[in-house]
Amino acid sequence: MARKSLISPATLSLVLLVVLLSSSAIHAGHDYRDALRKSIMFFEGQRSGKLPPDQRLRWRRDSALRDGSSAGVDLSGGYYDAGDNVKFGFPMAFTTTMLSWSVIDFGRTMGPELKNAVEAVRWGTDYLLKATAIPGVVFVQVGDAYSDHNCWERPEDMDTLRSVYKIDRAHPGSDVAGETAAALAAASIVFRKRDPAYSRRLLDRATRVFAFANRYRGAYSSSLYHAVCPFYCDFNGYQDELLWGAAWLHKASRKRVYREFIVKNEVVLRAGDTINEFGWDNKHAGINVLISKEVLMGKAEYFESFKQNADEFICSILPGISHPQVQYSRGGLLVKTGGSNMQHVTSLSFLLLAYSNYLSHARKVVPCGELTASPSLLRQVAKRQVDYILGDNPLGMSYMVGYGQRFPRRIHHRGSSVPSVSAHPARIGCKEGSRYFLSPNPNPNLLVGAVVGGPNVTDAFPDSRPYFVQSEPTTYINAPLVGLLGYFSTHSSWR
Repeated sequence: MARKSLISPATLSLVLLVVLLSSSAIHAGHDYRDALRKSIMFFEGQRSGKLPPDQRLRWRRDSALRDGSSAGVDLSGGYYDAGDNVKFGFPMAFTTTMLSWSVIDFGRTMGPELKNAVEAVRWGTDYLLKATAIPGVVFVQVGDAYSDHNCWERPEDMDTLRSVYKIDRAHPGSDVAGETAAALAAASIVFRKRDPAYSRRLLDRATRVFAFANRYRGAYSSSLYHAVCPFYCDFNGYQDELLWGAAWLHKASRKRVYREFIVKNEVVLRAGDTINEFGWDNKHAGINVLISKEVLMGKAEYFESFKQNADEFICSILPGISHPQVQYSRGGLLVKTGGSNMQHVTSLSFLLLAYSNYLSHARKVVPCGELTASPSLLRQVAKRQVDYILGDNPLGMSYMVGYGQRFPRRIHHRGSSVPSVSAHPARIGCKEGSRYFLSPNPNPNLLVGAVVGGPNVTDAFPDSRPYFVQSEPTTYINAPLVGLLGYFSTHSSWR
């Protein structure tokens, strides 16, 4: 059942309008194409391993080339998740899934940036193929987070422990394995026509990894607690990742076995739980939106309950009627408790936009008590969040580095804040970088396109490295934003 509104439709419409449009700095418009280009370029700044000749962020150099050697495997490549130098497999896989979904749904509107978006996906999947090369094993992390976080050094100088962590039959991790299967399956759709052989390889691997995740069930934070917690501990359980993996495998393969798995396990794996959450740890809202597309296309009545869940999710995050766990700042920013708020802003806005498109094609709306939420309204809410990120906010600040005239200059990011190898060829050791961390000066290297954790519920933002919750960028903030910017770069009129 959709939540009943406790205020009149007229009052509700006014509240929605005020929240959507309120800001002390409304711009005439944004260059979404420029923001899209920069949002994808950010991923080049997060690359680990041997950098390609066409690397655009030239202040970065090769790093961590021997990752995996202590375990006798090649685990070079992939992405650093945020401002540190650890490769965490759980958020990296989610990042790859969301980059893929961005390309699948919005690639046709990305213009010349589509090529770069696809390359960002491939950089993730090339690594995930390495991490899943041994049957019954998934390598889920490279680097010791405690020793890494005890240093402030650029990745090119890393001398911290590059410990390798894995899950296997005796030490299961259905969450990270399920997300990895989802990433591989989603990417197989991206490459289906672009590189059929690579696409088949991705789908075959996704099938194998999902079977492992399902057969040997358990949370990876139980198996690897001291390595992954409290950094990317699985707080939400592994059940949602199994459904998420099955949903992407069903979309990629169209095999009946995955449809049956989803229907059979919908209640067991709690598809309707925590509907106003979506991110690296909680896939419930994403599952329901993804599966609902088939219902709205009139092809899958057996998934009708997922559409009901998706409708309820939409109602739970709309301004004016949102769930108590979802707030909107006076400046119009969606806010949820916990760290790195922009991850919620971009992920939830992505789902709003994706669902609005599915609804438009089906000529449907979402009933939210006395309010009817049209596809246009969902797009307006999503666009309002994107515009807030790009500068339509009380501080008049873009929260994307390098976009606009005013943006964060002191982001919590080692490579950005320590002089580059070209500027300072001599090695900078573990503790030698501390003076750069503590410096009041702007970062010397611009991590173009990086979106930081962002302001708090009062719209306040300290442009300061030590405030990492607000000043640190992450790959999983940017990944959904790529899709949003792709759409608005072509549909800026959006009504």
